[in-house]
Amino acid sequence: MRIISLVPSLTQTLFDLGLTTEEVIGRTPWCIHPADKAKMVKIVGGTKTPNLTRIRNLKPELIVMDKEENPLEIYQTLIGEGFSVFVSEVESPTDVPKMLRKLGSACNKPENGEKLAKRCEAALNGLVMPNNSLKTMPLIWNKPLMSVSPRKYSGAILCAVGFNVQDTHPDSNGYPEILIEDFIKHDIELILLTSEPHKFTIEEGEEISAMIQTAGGTKPKVYLIDGEDLTWFGSRTASALMRLNKFSQEVLDAVQHQSHE
Repeated sequence: MRIISLVPSLTQTLFDLGLTTEEVIGRTPWCIHPADKAKMVKIVGGTKTPNLTRIRNLKPELIVMDKEENPLEIYQTLIGEGFSVFVSEVESPTDVPKMLRKLGSACNKPENGEKLAKRCEAALNGLVMPNNSLKTMPLIWNKPLMSVSPRKYSGAILCAVGFNVQDTHPDSNGYPEILIEDFIKHDIELILLTSEPHKFTIEEGEEISAMIQTAGGTKPKVYLIDGEDLTWFGSRTASALMRLNKFSQEVLDAVQHQSHE
C-alpha cells in the first residue's frame, strides 16, 4: 500500500502500525519520528502547504490528514481528484483508541491498530489522579502569549493526568492570546511552558511570572514540559500519558512541599 502522511504524529503511528518505508512514501518536514525511517521518506511539503504536484506524482493509495492540522481546501481538492483520504479528528486522549482502530483498518493493519488502541486504553485506565490540583495555564507561544484550552488535545491530555487547565477564553478557537490580567483573573497557580511550537526557556517563564506579581497577582510556579507529549497523538499517546502522569505527580508534590516551607 502506498501512503502519504501530512500529520507528523500519524507518520510515527504508521510505522508503529508496522508499515515500511516502501509503504509510507510521502511526509512533511515535521515528520521526524522514527528518525531512521522518516529520513528515507520523500517530503511533499508542509502540513499547511503540501505540494499537490508531488502528491499526485507519487500516486498514493491513501493520504493521511488531520482535521485541525491540515487545510480544508487541500482535503477538498484531494477528495475531488479521487484520492482516498483518512482524516483524524482527535480532541482528547480518549478519542485516540477509536482513531487508532480506524487508521489500522485503513492501512490494512487492523490487528496492530487494535494492539495500539488497547495499549492506549490501558494507559488511560492506569492514570493516578492527585489529591488536589493547581489552576494551570499551558503556554504554547510567546510574544504574543498564547495558551491552549482544555477543549483541545494538548489541554485535554494535561487535564487527564491531573492538571486543572483553565479555559480562560471559552469563546476562542481553543488557542487564545493571553494577557497578564488573565493570569490574575483566573488565579493561575502554575504555568507550563511547552517546547513546541515555541521552545520556551525557563527564563521566559520566570519573566512572565514576575510580570504577574508586579501587576498585583500571586506569582505562579513555572515548569518546562515536553511539547511533543502534548501534541503527538496516536501511537505515542499511551507512553505520553504515563510520562505526563508521573510529571504531574512530581510537580504537584514539589509545589506542595514548597508551600509548606
